[in-house]
Amino acid sequence: MASQTKMEYEWKPDEQGLQQILQLLKESQSPDTTIQRTVQQKLEQLNQYPDFNNYLIFVLTKLKSEDEPTRSLSGLILKNNVKAHFQNFPNGVTDFIKSECLNNIGDSSPLIRATVGILITTIASKGELQNWPDLLPKLCSLLDSEDYNTCEGAFGALQKICEDSAEILDSDVLDRPLNIMIPKFLQFFKHSSPKIRSHAVACVNQFIISRTQALMLHIDSFIENLFALAGDEEAEVRKNVCRALVMLLEVRMDRLLPHMHNIVEYMLQRTQDQDENVALEACEFWLTLAEQPICKDVLVRHLPKLIPVLVNGMKYSDIDIILLKGDVEEDETIPDSEQDIRPRFHRSRTVAQQHEEDGIEEEDDDDDEIDDDDTISDWNLRKCSAAALDVLANVYRDELLPHILPLLKELLFHHEWVVKESGILVLGAIAEGCMQGMIPYLPELIPHLIQCLSDKKALVRSITCWTLSRYAHWVVSQPPDTYLKPLMTELLKRILDSNKRVQEAACSAFATLEEEACTELVPYLAYILDTLVFAFSKYQHKNLLILYDAIGTLADSVGHHLNKPEYIQMLMPPLIQKWNMLKDEDKDLFPLLECLSSVATALQSGFLPYCEPVYQRCVNLVQKTLAQAMLNNAQPEQYEAPDKDFMIVALDLLSGLAEGLGGNIEQLVARSNILTLMYQCMQDKMPEVRQSSFALLGDLTKACFQHVKPCIADFMPILGTNLNPEFISVCNNATWAIGEISIQMGIEMQPYIPMVLHQLVEIINRPNTPKTLLENTAITIGRLGYVCPQEVAPMLQQFIRPWCTSLRNIRDNEEKDSAFRGICTMISVNPSGVIQDFIFFCDAVASWINPKDDLRDMFCKILHGFKNQVGDENWRRFSDQFPLPLKERLAAFYGV
Repeated sequence: MASQTKMEYEWKPDEQGLQQILQLLKESQSPDTTIQRTVQQKLEQLNQYPDFNNYLIFVLTKLKSEDEPTRSLSGLILKNNVKAHFQNFPNGVTDFIKSECLNNIGDSSPLIRATVGILITTIASKGELQNWPDLLPKLCSLLDSEDYNTCEGAFGALQKICEDSAEILDSDVLDRPLNIMIPKFLQFFKHSSPKIRSHAVACVNQFIISRTQALMLHIDSFIENLFALAGDEEAEVRKNVCRALVMLLEVRMDRLLPHMHNIVEYMLQRTQDQDENVALEACEFWLTLAEQPICKDVLVRHLPKLIPVLVNGMKYSDIDIILLKGDVEEDETIPDSEQDIRPRFHRSRTVAQQHEEDGIEEEDDDDDEIDDDDTISDWNLRKCSAAALDVLANVYRDELLPHILPLLKELLFHHEWVVKESGILVLGAIAEGCMQGMIPYLPELIPHLIQCLSDKKALVRSITCWTLSRYAHWVVSQPPDTYLKPLMTELLKRILDSNKRVQEAACSAFATLEEEACTELVPYLAYILDTLVFAFSKYQHKNLLILYDAIGTLADSVGHHLNKPEYIQMLMPPLIQKWNMLKDEDKDLFPLLECLSSVATALQSGFLPYCEPVYQRCVNLVQKTLAQAMLNNAQPEQYEAPDKDFMIVALDLLSGLAEGLGGNIEQLVARSNILTLMYQCMQDKMPEVRQSSFALLGDLTKACFQHVKPCIADFMPILGTNLNPEFISVCNNATWAIGEISIQMGIEMQPYIPMVLHQLVEIINRPNTPKTLLENTAITIGRLGYVCPQEVAPMLQQFIRPWCTSLRNIRDNEEKDSAFRGICTMISVNPSGVIQDFIFFCDAVASWINPKDDLRDMFCKILHGFKNQVGDENWRRFSDQFPLPLKERLAAFYGV
């Protein structure tokens, strides 16, 4: 074989064919969409000819007489063909395209070079890095070309390959080319051309986060080279240097530490770079550093310089203001464009326990992220600076205030609105971290902010809404007339603002206030509902979706206080009107269904007049989605997959109805096939569908068990297989449903215990299990033991300790009550199972504030029984280990 010379693939275009393709390329640049559509169809047809792609590469690389946009377009169409049909290209065509690419990577036109680079990368990412062995060596050798265009073109292509194929480059598949490539790239950090330097850094940057071995070997020389580029005159180079340092902070802190002082000084300068892209990259450094344990010590001496820089970065730039239409004050009558509306994701229902210390919820919802201007390029210097200040406030807490307060005084009362606006943002950004230290200033600041709510600039009004929401917790802790009432009054006016951005900010802020204030809002309900209902007639599309959320949160916050005829009369007609307007396939149903779910739960029997059509539609949505899914499974080419969110939201609203209406839902369930549908949903492959169907199962078990009972034999094995903590929320809801079922089944639960008990005991003993799941698991084990003590008690010793620790923090309620009755019953069946962990049982008993009398008697009996069994002397020694509050509590309540 070796002696044969390779035949050069000679291909010449047919002149007529070439003209036809050029004609198409010209037409496709027409603004007319009908022409574009015809062109698309013709291009698709041409794909049937094996050498169509040869024409495309020919126009791109050889037809220098044509204009560049046309040649580039030809290359981009070829790229799309490679993406779609590469495996069907004949060998000759593939080879011709590859050799043309490599021969033209140095085209004198930057546009053509870039197009060839994209084409090379696309071929490479189709698994062709393995089948194109000379690609990387060839590109690397072209880097040494004397010709700038060739070097730049090759580097451009390499950068794209490093971005797209980083993983495979660092694997044995290709014989580890990075061992050669990375040292090669490092040589180019000192190249005379800024574009080449920038490519070189960008290439190496692709391998930092994955800690690629080839780079780690050269880490010191990489860092040294980065430092040499620190003052580069080219913005793109400075940006890549900053990006590298930010990533090294996460990956190789050890190597940066000796230089930390200089790096911080450098990043301070770069955060103020004239080029906003560089400043933004540099600003990420503070965000990343704040997450490192060493942050506090490293930055403390730089705070006097850093804080003013971050605060300064929080001002709107002139361009931001133009993009935000900052000078347009009234736009409420202008309809929203569809692309402004972010997709919403429905959070499926999870069943959780209430805790003693429920004043402050665990912060798992990111509603108060710094999110005051979604429409401009989503992430910018202002947001990054604000986020950095927020995390630093959480690191330094009140130690940050001496650096901030003097600045705040100047900003908050400044006569220029842009400056004042940034001050209000600063105040909101530090709210979480510096709350304690801010308290003395709030009695003066909150009234000032409430005044700012009527500022004449819309952007000032909108940021003020957000900042006030960050202090809502404090506002609610003060006497209501002092701050809550004036704040609420002003916020409600802003909900009806004539500017859409202000409406949106006010609605979100009001939802936060509702969560904090809860029943404090009851006296003002009429006034609140008035405003929210009026907003219905006023709002454009995007803000309507946020309004639903504010109404749902109100219902969650005031609960049954909403169930008054006059409130129902105000609230329900506009909601039902929207409900009737929306089609079954409209995604706006999601927030509306979520809102109705909260309203139904709050109104309870007050929702009865509305429940039938709502119930029916939910069942239909589930049925439609399941039918569509079955068609799609059977014939995926013909039927597209349904959006299962419709079914999930519908199941959750049915849960809300069951919870709100209780026994009243019985008739609706009797007249529908919901249980058959649930049987299918409980076996869906999408976890969120199962999660919501188990929540509904538990709610229907509580509301009308007579309809659920006939299905239990079918449901229980499915529940058993879903006790898999890999899917936390599915597992949690299945566990809860099993507990509810056991209470209803009583002794008839016996045959099903083996299906579930072992998994539950395993889950309660797993390390790192989330709190909610532990609590629900403990309650369900207790409930199973309550109805079938003989079956569960033998395992007592295996779960008593985690059982006690997970239930000591939840509030007294029905679920806790039945679970503790279960544990007491099991202890009387198997007393030796608790002996070793008795102190944990004592602690759990002491967590009850007021148990029912007969439960208190059960506790008493067990405590005194244990004391009598071990004798006074041993009991005294045993109870001396108790912490004092526990000792006092047991003595006071149970006389031991």
